[in-house]
Amino acid sequence: MRAATATIDLTALRHNLAVARARGTGAKVVAVVKANGYGHGAPRLLPALTGADMLAVACIEEALVLREAGAAQPILLLEGVFEADELPLCVQQGFEIAVHEPGQLRMLEAAHLKHPLTVWLKVDSGMNRLGFRPEEASAALARLRNCAAVASSLRLMTHFASADEPSEPATRAQIDRFASAVQSLDLERSFCNSAGVLAWPEAHAEWIRPGVMLYGVSPLAGRTGHDEGLHPVMTLTTRLIAIKQVPAGETVGYAGSWRAATDNRIGIAAIGYGDGYPRHAGSGTPVLVGGRPAALAGRVSMDMLAIDLEGHPEAQVGTPVTLWGEGLPVETIAAHAGTIAYELLCRITGRVHVEIVGREPGT
Repeated sequence: MRAATATIDLTALRHNLAVARARGTGAKVVAVVKANGYGHGAPRLLPALTGADMLAVACIEEALVLREAGAAQPILLLEGVFEADELPLCVQQGFEIAVHEPGQLRMLEAAHLKHPLTVWLKVDSGMNRLGFRPEEASAALARLRNCAAVASSLRLMTHFASADEPSEPATRAQIDRFASAVQSLDLERSFCNSAGVLAWPEAHAEWIRPGVMLYGVSPLAGRTGHDEGLHPVMTLTTRLIAIKQVPAGETVGYAGSWRAATDNRIGIAAIGYGDGYPRHAGSGTPVLVGGRPAALAGRVSMDMLAIDLEGHPEAQVGTPVTLWGEGLPVETIAAHAGTIAYELLCRITGRVHVEIVGREPGT
């Protein structure tokens, strides 16, 4: 069996959820598990998320997968509904919905539902992506309050654009803009994504929405999950399947982008961009070989990558290789690949074996 494996540690996820709750200074927790749990497999994460007050996904399709897998908590649809015929299903399944544009308001006003839905009115405080502008929020809220399809337990939310850079003044401006728009309204509020949870405690309000931090990743520029007391939930590993002796002056891999300065041992590992490892991770990107640091040599292929084994005389066919996770932050690999950790976690493909650890007895 090919050795490329994503080990998912539910103990780490429980720990990170506890960190989010502790950092949230009393706020209720919406655990964000969109994009298939940031690539970790949302259904398999549920046993470790029973302590969350609510789950959140992007759309109803993702929410239905969670219900079918046994999720018992309320589930928030962060993008709301796309079609009016989704509203009765939301009632049936106990989903809550964001409302961020006039068409969704009209759908609710025209709906005849067995029970009213809990709605989160999204206010665009400056990201200019989704939500009603602050000057439009009061009118939108009045329409929701007069709508028979909407429960009285209305909530308000916004989303930060630059909370991952604590020195960036835009977040303070968003906090002030949102607060000004809703200050006369006695409703529960939610500002904070993971970066907000970690860097903006004054904005925690009644609900926080941790996402990437649950998976052991720091959203803050220049920091890792370890710096925040988080544990990696996914560790991506494989094994060496060949050892090559490369004479000085010869090249390795496609386009010969890495050249041996001296006689080198090169290890070939069974993982590549066909498994979700970033193709743009260049020579020098760190890996662990047998638990010790090494680096890529040459371009990543679809199914394999090459590793410079200088300083690893013990390495042989079968030696384990860690691509990211325990002992090697995914944030570090993302920086070498010119991307963000979120993308790396989300792009793991179906041919990577998955191993679940940290199950509690009976789950």
